[in-house]
Amino acid sequence: GYLDNITAIGPRTVGSPENEVLAVNYLLEQIRGIERESTDAHKISVDIQRPTGSFSIDFLGGFTSYYANITNVVVKLEPRNGAEHAVLSNCHFDSVPNTPGASDDAVSCAVMLEILNTLSKSSESLQHAVIFLFNGAEENILQASHGFITQHEWAKSIRAFINLEAAGVGGKELVFQTGPENPWLVQAYVVAAKHPFASVVAQEIFQSGIIPADTDFRIYRDFGNVPGIDLAFIENGYIYHTEYDTSDRILTDSIQRAGDNILAVLKYLATSEKLAKSFEYRHGNVVFFDILGLFVLAYPARVGTIMNYITAAIAFFYLSKKVLHPKPRAVHNLKKLLTAFSLILASWVCTLVAVLMVAMFVSIIGRALSWYTHFYVSVSLYGTAAAAQLILVHMLAKKFFYKNVNEQYLGDVFLDASLMIWSIALAVMTQMGLCSAFICTLWVAFPLLTKLMIHKEFSQKGATIKFIVMYMLGMFVPYLYMLYLSWTVFEMFTPVMGRSGSEIPPDMVLAGFIVIFTMILSSYFINFIYLVKSTKTTLITLTTVFVVTLILVCSGIFFPYSSDAANPKPKRVFLQHTSRRFHDLDGNVVKSDSGIWINGFDYNGISHITPHVPEINDTIRTPCEEQAPFCGLPWILPVHFMFRFRLSRVAGLHRRKPAAVAISHTSRMLRAKFHSTLEAVSRVFHHMSLYVRPRVGSALSRWSLGDGIPVASLGGDYFVFYSRGLHAAPWHFWVELTAPEKHSDGIVSLAIAAHYFFGEDQKSPQLYALLERFPKWTFSSGWSCTYDLFVF
Repeated sequence: GYLDNITAIGPRTVGSPENEVLAVNYLLEQIRGIERESTDAHKISVDIQRPTGSFSIDFLGGFTSYYANITNVVVKLEPRNGAEHAVLSNCHFDSVPNTPGASDDAVSCAVMLEILNTLSKSSESLQHAVIFLFNGAEENILQASHGFITQHEWAKSIRAFINLEAAGVGGKELVFQTGPENPWLVQAYVVAAKHPFASVVAQEIFQSGIIPADTDFRIYRDFGNVPGIDLAFIENGYIYHTEYDTSDRILTDSIQRAGDNILAVLKYLATSEKLAKSFEYRHGNVVFFDILGLFVLAYPARVGTIMNYITAAIAFFYLSKKVLHPKPRAVHNLKKLLTAFSLILASWVCTLVAVLMVAMFVSIIGRALSWYTHFYVSVSLYGTAAAAQLILVHMLAKKFFYKNVNEQYLGDVFLDASLMIWSIALAVMTQMGLCSAFICTLWVAFPLLTKLMIHKEFSQKGATIKFIVMYMLGMFVPYLYMLYLSWTVFEMFTPVMGRSGSEIPPDMVLAGFIVIFTMILSSYFINFIYLVKSTKTTLITLTTVFVVTLILVCSGIFFPYSSDAANPKPKRVFLQHTSRRFHDLDGNVVKSDSGIWINGFDYNGISHITPHVPEINDTIRTPCEEQAPFCGLPWILPVHFMFRFRLSRVAGLHRRKPAAVAISHTSRMLRAKFHSTLEAVSRVFHHMSLYVRPRVGSALSRWSLGDGIPVASLGGDYFVFYSRGLHAAPWHFWVELTAPEKHSDGIVSLAIAAHYFFGEDQKSPQLYALLERFPKWTFSSGWSCTYDLFVF
């Protein structure tokens, strides 16, 4: 009921009545009802926070965020006599424009309401407080969590947190970030969670920046210095942040599962002695991973380091003993081992190059993402190509390089070479401090044990049935876990390729992943190529599947997108009806234009849409305005490096929106250098983007935003994102520049864009008309915006 009622409000964009009034009132109504039914063992306090502040973040190329009067609904459940320490549970009730935001993140808020209800009715008193933060501005890049952790009085009592997020719609909720450096917190999840699903591999992938996303976890970690756990639904990311993210698509089982886990962990932490002294238990990182969702293994990273080095040392000792026995043949044995080692690496390089060339060809001919709706296509295309290439290289090596060499000897040597590769990888990853090195431990320990068990079988002629059975049993654990991990990785990554921008070829990325997993899974089966008489049939079969799939892909039979009501996989398109004005140094308008700016969110751009809207082919690909920051376009976030852009020269806006800024300018001398302080007062729109570019010879030295130190975005320009709640004072800010005394052409270009994400001004008649013609398999999000550039 909570979930249905929240999503029934509609899109909840920051600043809109739906987010600031309707959603807030609904939450307060439910919380007051829970408070009335709570037992005497608890005390419930409710606060509405509307913070104003700013901060800089290195996400998406780096930018500064400013927020004014945004909304947080904060609830504290504590023992009747109060509590000094608290655990925080965080969700966000706002959504991106034009989407109901059921999974991201209404379902988490619904779960938190039910957990609050359950805990408040318990007669058992908690030892510590539980603070429930329903934050109202997460989609504006983590603003509300920053306002809470840096300004709310209850934030000082928080010793740990659980952040509830989504990168998909339903399914299991994955623990993909923990800490930092608080093993006891992971152990709390291990002990308490009823349906564990966690991976340190996901943590290291996410924190590497490969996935263009971030969560409130970063804010609590970086600005609050509080350890925590980050959970997210990852299934069906195809409809994440789209109109299809509705409550009916989230299965009751997923909600129940999340509720069971989070309630258990929160209750465990709220009664834990360690919570009060959480900072005393900060003892390094932790290795954690679940076993098929049944239970989680977790141990301190320093213990993992010792285990890894011991495992690698045993493997190297075994290999050195093999090489030195018998001693007269030591040099010969070493040469054979290194030759096999080199051949495996060469086969991997050849495979990677060959498959990436196929992916590049598919991208060039305009067939990228053919697997987006049909994932089996990627396996049939790139998986078979990778496997065939690996087999081909070793077939040729066996035929020409190892002619007349004993098969059992070759099988033994190549098994040892694979073990050597994994042992080196284990040592290197451990030295780099990667917790994911535990995977290498599995791929060294189990194969080594298997080799010792079946050593006698190698002396027999041919690969006997007994040998194969024993070999498969010995390899069962690492192969089963790697298949399970592969599923998790592809479950997360495949949908991301549909929203990772138009500059990154997704086929190259996915093909690379498939090659890597193929190399891993085949590493201990390469020796079979040398043990069996012939692999010609296997090679022909794989090649045939690859060729047929490639022909079908080139023919265009696999359309990337789907409007299937039960399982849509839409193409994402953003359209901004933009009105631009460029001013000179004297304030005169020297250029003005308007048009609909179209951005396809994936590598295919808008190529699949133009047959449905032919006049887009006649539009002009707008050149970059070299003198203007961010090419003179109204980016809502600094993601210019991810997209090709096109501005459609259609009719202007039905009426010009008012300019977003009024400016006063003062200059002064300081320390024999010319300093210019630019003071600005902006009219208050709900969402604005500020762009600053110092002119040649000038430098931005200070400003009134963030911590006062300007942070440049990727490319050198400065980007500020602004949003506000229902009511906010005019935005006052200043920037200070050092400049040469002679600056006849100005010292700084400053632009500001206003974005209309909701209300009657959101879409112009021209934009409405264009959106109606887009095919059903697209999710098109459109809004109007203005852009004004000034030179001072």
